Amino acid sequence: MIKRASTYLYRHSGLVLLLLLGPPMLWMVGLYLAPLGTLMVNSFYHLNGYTGKIVHSVSLETYAQLLDPANREIVLRTVTMAIAVTITDALLAFPLGYYIARFASKRMKTFLYVAITLPLWSSYLVKVYAWRLILAKEGILTWFVDLLHMTPVLDWFLKIPVIGGPSLSLSEIGIFIAFTYVWLPYMILPIQTALERVPKSLVEASGDLGANASMTFRKVILPLSIPGLVAGSIFTFSLTLGDFIVPLSLGNSSFFIGQAVYSHQGTSGNIPLAAAFTMVPILIMVIYLLFAKRLGAFDAL
Repeated sequence: MIKRASTYLYRHSGLVLLLLLGPPMLWMVGLYLAPLGTLMVNSFYHLNGYTGKIVHSVSLETYAQLLDPANREIVLRTVTMAIAVTITDALLAFPLGYYIARFASKRMKTFLYVAITLPLWSSYLVKVYAWRLILAKEGILTWFVDLLHMTPVLDWFLKIPVIGGPSLSLSEIGIFIAFTYVWLPYMILPIQTALERVPKSLVEASGDLGANASMTFRKVILPLSIPGLVAGSIFTFSLTLGDFIVPLSLGNSSFFIGQAVYSHQGTSGNIPLAAAFTMVPILIMVIYLLFAKRLGAFDAL
């Protein structure tokens, strides 16, 4: 019986492929694509201003609300934060990834791999609330600033309109610090992987042709590491776009997209507007992924 079944499957490779890919595809469609499709459909509905009920007729009225000044500011604030976090993580991750790929011994590589991935072993909420305590007005960072007699500088910094606030834990800069820390490992590993794939023969050939270390880095290593940079930016950019826990825990009254979605679908019950807000990061990431694919970023994942 088993031999007959194996022979039948051997002759019908399409059936084998269906049996292997069918269950995970059904899982993906049912638990991932179907909810996204439902969100998209709901984003074309709108809320009746008098009854507060959802009007199930297709229109662009809800998307027009995204053009309101307050909603435009939320989108702009979120995208700006995602760009700032991505650039900062890239600047922090590249030197470490370069050291791991080019200079670290096997023992040091193992140690650094553990050190980089160790924060990922702990709860995401624990890390966020830890930063809330660190950045609080009575936290260790404020204590250290006071120890250096730099409290007036910190107070002046917190008075800056766009990034300041009552304290570091209730400011845009506090959100930025937490985001940068939380997503940093997702940038380091793709960069290190891309740098590991740079053939040593190319570096040696560059030196043989008369290029110094700086020129070799600019002309050979950096261009070949771009797929890793873009791959890491996919994680940091997308995760920052959709996150609502960090702004909710550390931010002030300035909303981000994740908070807006959480508020509209929960407190106000405006499901169409929440769905329309959800479509914004999805559209941004679709465009970004198409751009990243052209740069070969998926090869570094």
